[in-house]
Amino acid sequence: MRFVPRKLFLTRGVGIHKERLTSFELALREAGIAHLNLVRVSSIFPPGCRIVSREEGLAALEAGEITFVVLSEMSTNEPGRRIAASIGIAIPADPRMYGYLAEHHAYGQTEQEAADYAEDLAAAMLATTLGIAFDPDKDYNERKEQYRMGGHIVDSTSITQTAQGAPGGVWTTVIAAAVLI
Repeated sequence: MRFVPRKLFLTRGVGIHKERLTSFELALREAGIAHLNLVRVSSIFPPGCRIVSREEGLAALEAGEITFVVLSEMSTNEPGRRIAASIGIAIPADPRMYGYLAEHHAYGQTEQEAADYAEDLAAAMLATTLGIAFDPDKDYNERKEQYRMGGHIVDSTSITQTAQGAPGGVWTTVIAAAVLI
């Protein structure tokens, strides 16, 4: 059986509970995907795929369905510790080519820092696939302009969830997901 997803939606969530697994489940619930059987896949944005809204994506899925997802998660039980989970996407200009999704999770980063990092990872992977020369030591915004000016990478985006560890030693979990349909 061959399966190439034609749609993708982004979602995110945070969960807090005394049990780590339950905090993960609560993050999935907030993201709207707890009712699915999630299968983690590697990070290819399929050729011809289009990004749809979370609402449209969820409407196309039913409870218990085996669903492919690129998932980033991070947990902590340290009060006040900042955590982040992010998915970056780099889409090639040629819709017949594949792009990249990059999952990133970190301690201490702001939402913007984690989002930029994930987008940068995805764009750098796509750039190397396309043979675009770039300086990895340059600021991401400079490289982003270089990618776009070259006409090979049409767009990049990300979704990020951050949180600070809840007080009382309970678990805080953040997730970001790209759900493939």
